[in-house]
Amino acid sequence: MIIKTLEELRQADTRTLSFTPMGLGSGVRMHPEGAAEFQQQVVARFDLAPQVAEGTRRSFEDLRTAFAHGLFCYEIFTLINDRSLLVLEQALRDRFIAHHGGSVRFVDEHGAQHAVAADSYAELYDVVRQNPRRLLLLDGGQAIAFNGTLGGLRTWARRLGLLRGQRNRAIEQAISSLRNGAAHPGEHHLINPVEAALTLSDLAEIINHLWGVATPGGRLYPAPLRRNVVVVAWNTAGTQLQMGLADELATAADPTADAAADPADPAWRAVIVQAVFRPEEGIADPGLRAFDARHEVTQYPADLLWWPGSLTDAAAWAAEHRPEPDECDYLDRTFLLRHDSAGLYWPMRPSVAAALPHADRPGHWYAVKADHPNDAYHHIRTLITATGCARRGPCRQCHAETLRIGRYHQVMAAISTPAPPTPSLPSDTATPWAHPRIRMIT
Repeated sequence: MIIKTLEELRQADTRTLSFTPMGLGSGVRMHPEGAAEFQQQVVARFDLAPQVAEGTRRSFEDLRTAFAHGLFCYEIFTLINDRSLLVLEQALRDRFIAHHGGSVRFVDEHGAQHAVAADSYAELYDVVRQNPRRLLLLDGGQAIAFNGTLGGLRTWARRLGLLRGQRNRAIEQAISSLRNGAAHPGEHHLINPVEAALTLSDLAEIINHLWGVATPGGRLYPAPLRRNVVVVAWNTAGTQLQMGLADELATAADPTADAAADPADPAWRAVIVQAVFRPEEGIADPGLRAFDARHEVTQYPADLLWWPGSLTDAAAWAAEHRPEPDECDYLDRTFLLRHDSAGLYWPMRPSVAAALPHADRPGHWYAVKADHPNDAYHHIRTLITATGCARRGPCRQCHAETLRIGRYHQVMAAISTPAPPTPSLPSDTATPWAHPRIRMIT
């Protein structure tokens, strides 16, 4: 080890100076003063919710405090990254103890229940190790295997809904694998500040979600997305498509306005939908152009508010009803898919499937939990072609979970508890760019 003077220890590490707000500098380095402010700003936005346990909070704040010192020692970013992976398990342990309020219930192989006093996770873990056959009782009376390790804690958190999202399952598993690598290192590795910051960001999202707080604009557990009232218009030739906020219909309906689509032109048709569409932020659901009122083709939930008509009629409806923006959650949605001799149909919501006429119910039905309809579709397509996806439970090959397979009434009964009143079937409305509702599976 090279012993440095205090002045040498105060010198900025040139490797850290190469990471700038615009990315990795090629032959460009930041001034130490600017780099110090920048690196602190990077992690300043990763805040934990007030309700997070004090132990977890203090461990996380230690990581944020140390991050800025990577300006002087590049290797600190690796230490922060690896320590972050260990704090994840601490957060799950703290949340487990907080949820059970000091008393955890187990059931043994004879069906007898045992209440275990646990003011700390270390005490509980000793009991679990001494009684490996006991099952952990959940709030609803169900019992699950629980070994007290990180994997067991993740399973517990998912069963309670403290961790959500089908794509997040794979990310959580990857983080757990990285944690095991950090706890039992096999070789030297070096992490850059961008990677360390991403790990801290993910850790903050996971911790906040464990305590019931979503992250606005989050990568893993985002807060509900704002949906606006959107007009989707197309010419009857199917060669042009335009989208805009319903508020703009008043301008479009003004005959003196310079509009690309003349509202009085019968060659233009329009629908009004509630969808993720925020042009001022450069955000638009990529599947909106293929909107289908009866099948899920948009990336985020989209609802039909008014069916096809002229732009003039659309403007009149919007002015009369004045629909307001709302919010939607898209994690862990339930989709239903039908497969018969004609092929595999695109996913639909349970409420739509419940309103289908009897003629549209034959075939095999699949209830799937997924974040996006494409994930559900490709999971079932792969399952049908027998190339690896799971027929039951969470799939290890993709981002979906099979809930139920069977005939229409079997699947509907499995996902409807209690059974909701049968809704009305949405209008058979779709844009000219909608996907074919059924595709042959070979």
